[in-house]
Amino acid sequence: MVDITFQFEAFSFTGICQTVSLTLCPLIGATNGVEPVCYSRNVDLAGNLVFQPATLIIDIVAIIMAAIMIYHIRSKYTAVGRKEIVMFFYLYMITVFLEMLLVTGIIPTSSMVYTWFTAVHIGLVSATFWCLLLNGFVGFQFAEDGTPLSLWSIRISSLLIFLIVGFIAIATFLNIGPFSASSPGALWAFYFIINGACFIIYVISQIILVVNTLDDRWPLGDILFATAFFVIGQVLMYIFSVAICDEVKHYVDGLFFGTVCTLLAVMMVYKYWDSITKEDLEFSVGSKHNVWEVKELLGDDELSTQQQQPQFAQAPPQHHQQHHQGPPPPQQQQQFRGPPYGQQPPPQQQQFGQQYGQQYHQYPH
Repeated sequence: MVDITFQFEAFSFTGICQTVSLTLCPLIGATNGVEPVCYSRNVDLAGNLVFQPATLIIDIVAIIMAAIMIYHIRSKYTAVGRKEIVMFFYLYMITVFLEMLLVTGIIPTSSMVYTWFTAVHIGLVSATFWCLLLNGFVGFQFAEDGTPLSLWSIRISSLLIFLIVGFIAIATFLNIGPFSASSPGALWAFYFIINGACFIIYVISQIILVVNTLDDRWPLGDILFATAFFVIGQVLMYIFSVAICDEVKHYVDGLFFGTVCTLLAVMMVYKYWDSITKEDLEFSVGSKHNVWEVKELLGDDELSTQQQQPQFAQAPPQHHQQHHQGPPPPQQQQQFRGPPYGQQPPPQQQQFGQQYGQQYHQYPH
């Protein structure tokens, strides 16, 4: 077993990158980045090396699950904060997709675009946490949900966070101005302190919201499970990654479990949001059921109408009733007027006349 003591250094990624392989680890440090002591095995796929194959599978599952959650959120038209929370899941799905490209080596670290994609990825991570934080205040109705003020405040502020953190990341990687790859203190502060504060404030705000405004306490279990999954994932990824990697013979490492736990935490956030908005879905989720009920009622009415039709089939035809009521109008007389004297009627008219005569003589005068 690899004997290593976890080294936590404030405002430095050195100790963390020696434990787990983050997307930014190849871009920081004095020389060619910081490599982890133990990491997952590589897989040769069609002549291409794929890093972190187990994490690749989880990333694909996470993207699919995010798409399913987005679909369900968008289908709940009257839910509180529907348009706001869906932005968080969009950001999460894009972040996971970029992380999959970078961690698995689909975009190799030797590529010129790796630096830029990593900066975009780090900026999206911070924007995702910021969007989650602002969604925590939607339930307090500081601004009515779904209004331009509520939506654009989240969009613009998340975009600003993305641009600020992305600029700090690219400036750190390229040693621009006061930023340096050997001392990435500002980037470390955003990556851990700001993002962690956003998550903690979100959890506290949701506990206050449930306790003060809801009679049901079950949503507290959802938000506490989300917190537990997220914390467990961070601990497994940043502290026990080397131990896990060595015990399972390099098949997986802490990054795999961190990705799994993060996905579970995001799913519990969705479950929490769904549980506190279920009363607002009376006219959206139930509408499909009501449509089917209406169709069933219409089907019953049509069936009853068809059952009543044979009773009216015994009634005399319309022309017979007109025979008793009086002579038909001139237009109708002209319609049934026969051919001139001495000529045979056409076959269709003759057949019609025979049928008409048969029907007519069925009823006594």
